[in-house]
Amino acid sequence: MRIGFRHCDPRFPFLWQSPLQPQARWHGAGEGPANCFADTPVGAWAEFLRHEGITDAADLAGVQRSLWAVELPGDGYASPVLPEATLFGDESSYPACQAEARRLRDAGAERLEVRGAALQPGQARGWTAAAGVAEGPLPRDGKVMVLFGACDGIGWVCVDGGQPPAQVLPLVRHL
Repeated sequence: MRIGFRHCDPRFPFLWQSPLQPQARWHGAGEGPANCFADTPVGAWAEFLRHEGITDAADLAGVQRSLWAVELPGDGYASPVLPEATLFGDESSYPACQAEARRLRDAGAERLEVRGAALQPGQARGWTAAAGVAEGPLPRDGKVMVLFGACDGIGWVCVDGGQPPAQVLPLVRHL
């Protein structure tokens, strides 16, 4: 087991359960549900900020999102094979990512894991409180896990109707 972090609109459940989910990087129209999780809370917030194009702290005031910690399977994740420009690209790269996810699903994959597109390299390091709050000492890349199909994961709400912290903004790989 591992924990994944996921943001969502607080008016709705934290997991998609229907194929009517709008398409995104790892699934096309009608191919859902595909539930995406980051390996850190910062990664989940970065995914939201990148998707919404939020780059200014002043724009956070109107944000109302929930952040969930969700139990995920510990292993069995397929690895997409794509160039970095595609993995981290804008929406024009989605068709190639969707085709790769389709290939993996056709080969029997139920989930995938990949470096996250939303965080800058090395920015999933977190913070330390050893001598006041400071960046964690070891840079690491954020990961994204995608579970294909309906999920029955157990989740815990971490933030209900809140906003990402402003210190996440410079960590985001903006489009």
